[in-house]
Amino acid sequence: MKPLRAAVIGTGYLGRFHAQKYAALPEAELVAVVDSNPERAKAVAEEVGCRALTDYRELAGQVDVASIVVPTQLHHQVATDLLLQNTHVLVEKPITVTLDEADSLVRLAAERDLRLQVGHLERFNPAVQAMVDMVVTPMFIESHRLAPYNPRGADVSVVLDLMIHDIDIILNLVGQPLTRIDANGVAVISNDIDIANARLQFGNGCVANVTASRVSQKSERKMRLFQPSGYIALDFQSRSLDIRRTGSGEQAPGIPEIISEQREFEGGDAILSEIRAFLRSVHTGSRPIVSGEDGRQALATAIEITRQLKANPLPGQPVNNPA
Repeated sequence: MKPLRAAVIGTGYLGRFHAQKYAALPEAELVAVVDSNPERAKAVAEEVGCRALTDYRELAGQVDVASIVVPTQLHHQVATDLLLQNTHVLVEKPITVTLDEADSLVRLAAERDLRLQVGHLERFNPAVQAMVDMVVTPMFIESHRLAPYNPRGADVSVVLDLMIHDIDIILNLVGQPLTRIDANGVAVISNDIDIANARLQFGNGCVANVTASRVSQKSERKMRLFQPSGYIALDFQSRSLDIRRTGSGEQAPGIPEIISEQREFEGGDAILSEIRAFLRSVHTGSRPIVSGEDGRQALATAIEITRQLKANPLPGQPVNNPA
């Protein structure tokens, strides 16, 4: 296949990684990196061997695909301009700031038959991908995503910073409409919500209990899923699964045997896998693994959780009491 001409818009922390991956892939030709800061654009361009630009609109007609790795409030405008240039787009999560903006991008991509993929990176964790194949009828899911405080993500609430990863995975695993959301949370260090918990109830009766904190003393990213056939525990950080399922025998009269299995996966490179999947969807015309519709659904859920948190603040919370 002919390499796809690629560009990366935004050369900050994640954008630099995107540029490195495109430059390393034979199915892509990295044409340019773009950043409003010319020195940063030049430094990354020299590292990966491509042009440095400060205005992405100069790329019209010169690229087939682009990663958008700029602040969320710029996602809609940049993605719209690129789609109008007939460029396939991989936009970082969350897809946009508002649902109207997300709907606009999804509609524009469909009208022009262009691929729109959203950067929910955890979907490309090899343990997550293996778990998806094991899930049949999830009935209860519990997730914890805890991290020490990092000012880099503190311009938004912990829901959009961290919890949205698990929201996207849970919505994909359950595959049923949400019927109820209940949420609570509190600001601890930043001016926005730093710890949040949400209870998601689905049309088939499945319930998910989702917790996210960015003021914890340790880093933890785990999910447990229960279904009639057994239990799956996922550790995102160690890329491992602990699987318990019922067997055909009995461990005692009337009590089925429990078969245990532990699986660990090689480190892999989630950003590389994400970009490779994006390029494959462009080459084949197939639906992206994380489509614009998926990104919109995760955003809608995160927005409702955030609305509840702000509408019903918990009173009398201490200012400095990390979880």
